[in-house]
Amino acid sequence: MKRYLLAGAAVLALAGCGSSGTSNGITVGAARTYELQGFQPSGPVEVGKPTTVSFTIRQPSGAPLTAYKRGSGPHTGIHLIIVKDDLSTIIHDHPPVGANGRLSQTVIFPAPGRYRVVVDAYPQSTPNGQTNFQLFRWITVSGTAKRQPLPPLAPTVTVDGYRITLHGKPKLRAIEPAFLTVTVTDPNGKPARFTPWFGALAHAIFFRAGSLDYFRTHVCAPGASGCTSALGATKVTGRSATPGKLTVGVLVPVSGTWRLFLQCRVNGHVLTAPFTLHVS
Repeated sequence: MKRYLLAGAAVLALAGCGSSGTSNGITVGAARTYELQGFQPSGPVEVGKPTTVSFTIRQPSGAPLTAYKRGSGPHTGIHLIIVKDDLSTIIHDHPPVGANGRLSQTVIFPAPGRYRVVVDAYPQSTPNGQTNFQLFRWITVSGTAKRQPLPPLAPTVTVDGYRITLHGKPKLRAIEPAFLTVTVTDPNGKPARFTPWFGALAHAIFFRAGSLDYFRTHVCAPGASGCTSALGATKVTGRSATPGKLTVGVLVPVSGTWRLFLQCRVNGHVLTAPFTLHVS
């Protein structure tokens, strides 16, 4: 079985959020390894058919991980993030944890191709005090895959009648915190009112084209705790104090072309708006 290792500083793991590089992890001690066990599906799956994604995380001690952080913020439990390798599709869920540590989530894959699975875990504690770490797998969906070229930045994305607009021309640099101003209006043109989803008003999930490096930040209401993302000593916190307006924090580890999937819940609708960003 392929082994995935506890992410350390060289992979730039976050204090409170997620980050990964092109490798599966680095060794921080011979016994300090975490591993996905019993991962399913173990073979190709079908398009449009409900598929159960399930697994257990084995701790360095050999026991299953059963104790995860809890609370009202987004840095809790397990984030299961699945992205198609051409960055055309993303799936984001929080699977429940069984008493024996087994996690299961029903997923429907919309198109053939390869999908990168990111398991972003927030255990109650780790051997070296790391707040979270990521484990990875691939899932292949049967059929002829049609890779879609990554489109240039489109400032406005319409989803279910809602307009999500990224304002200004982002000038982003690796390992430097920055902020994006985003507005969301409903089908009637009125500012949208955000409601918390998975502990945040908005989730900003970043994947780098080609290597699929990963990073995640959040937008929370003023005064909310547990919303800061960190890369080494550098931190960023997204905020939203006005209906229809999001101040999205950006902090990515390397330069290149990145795809931002911005997710928020409005009037019971979970909206996902993709934006292509260049980071120098």
